[in-house]
Amino acid sequence: MEATNLFYRNPALYDAVQADTGSAAACQALIERHHPDATTLVDFGCGTARDIEALAKRYDTTGVDLQPQMVEYAHRVRPGLDIREGDMRTVRLGERMDAITCLGNSLAYVHDNDDISRVFETFASHANTGAVLVLCSPVWPITQTVTSQSTVRTADGPAQVTIRHEWDLRTQINTMHRDWTLPSGERAHDTIRRRVLFPRELEHYVTTAGFQLLDMADDPGRELAGPVAYTVAKHTR
Repeated sequence: MEATNLFYRNPALYDAVQADTGSAAACQALIERHHPDATTLVDFGCGTARDIEALAKRYDTTGVDLQPQMVEYAHRVRPGLDIREGDMRTVRLGERMDAITCLGNSLAYVHDNDDISRVFETFASHANTGAVLVLCSPVWPITQTVTSQSTVRTADGPAQVTIRHEWDLRTQINTMHRDWTLPSGERAHDTIRRRVLFPRELEHYVTTAGFQLLDMADDPGRELAGPVAYTVAKHTR
């Protein structure tokens, strides 16, 4: 993943670009709606711990990420947070929480059906009875083939990025190609492959792992329209 995504090679750039996503606020709103008494939370695929930092103001939080460089960066810029290195297909923390989250498209980086099932087993193994699960993941592909260009604000100045998408229906993989011109003048390329799980697929994985689906929407209070959705479920076992 580090080789294919510029953000994972440069966590500080990731932090700058993703600073205003609002995912932590949306996640907290969903937890408070469906489990207002929750006090503990674990976030799988926590990246630089940007969301964990916000959620830690309300919950006793733990973050888990696969990539050592992201975990090291999180420890350095957000000291005091409980951030651990681990693979969400297999990690077992030996603790159960009131809320389990997986945000920022982290689930979409798991492409194989069996591996996705293992991820949901991990969610279940860390869930108290009645715990709420909040996922953020793509539920509809980006199929446009027109190349787009945009300017991205970074700590070092504006970066220019050109983006092109591909969609493989057979594998349900959405591929994003990005060509960067960084403020330093350096050029970089990355290729990001994300698995799209359609709503009924998500429902299958959720219920098979012992959760009851509660909600699926673009944002709290909005109907599902895609391409990215928040899925909320309650652990019943």
